[in-house]
Amino acid sequence: MLEAMAKKVLLERHPTVCWGDVSGLMLAYHDEEWGKPVRDGRALWEKLMLDGFQAGLSWEIILNKREGFARAFEGWQPERIAVYGEEDVARLLADPGIVRNRLKVRGVIRNALAYLRLQEAGSPFSDYLWAFTGGEPIDRMPSARADLPATSPESDAMSRALQSAGFTFVGSTICYAFMQAVGMVNDHLASCPVR
Repeated sequence: MLEAMAKKVLLERHPTVCWGDVSGLMLAYHDEEWGKPVRDGRALWEKLMLDGFQAGLSWEIILNKREGFARAFEGWQPERIAVYGEEDVARLLADPGIVRNRLKVRGVIRNALAYLRLQEAGSPFSDYLWAFTGGEPIDRMPSARADLPATSPESDAMSRALQSAGFTFVGSTICYAFMQAVGMVNDHLASCPVR
């Protein structure tokens, strides 16, 4: 009942939203987080890991499990995750609070190592990622959802660079969704009230 009321209020505020008919949770995420520039490297790493878990699933599933992910992955501390062993993998695969996919869980461990290597090489993660947009958000101002691409030259370049650095679950589509979510690309529709 409360969810339905919240959705009604949000839809009244958003007669035209970027994503069409979505839940109150998704609308709140859209209004409060999606597309707002994030410059903190650790927050960017966490978001990239969550986007990797989303592959093949809906973002709403990930949002519903976000607290479970943070708990299971110890606050998304790459230094701790990088040393996870088989017992940790088994623990994570038994945790119903996250998406229990062996390849994705192992991917986070691999990505923690890659993140730490970049840091050790003197590449702050925020600077590394924002370099793909020249350090500033790309404002595309699409007029309709049909105008939203799944990839871009910038996400293609980010994907290739991250893969070369040892990351996994960072295909161009994942990178583009990530870039939208963290404000590297402003893809709020021209008619979107949040814009």
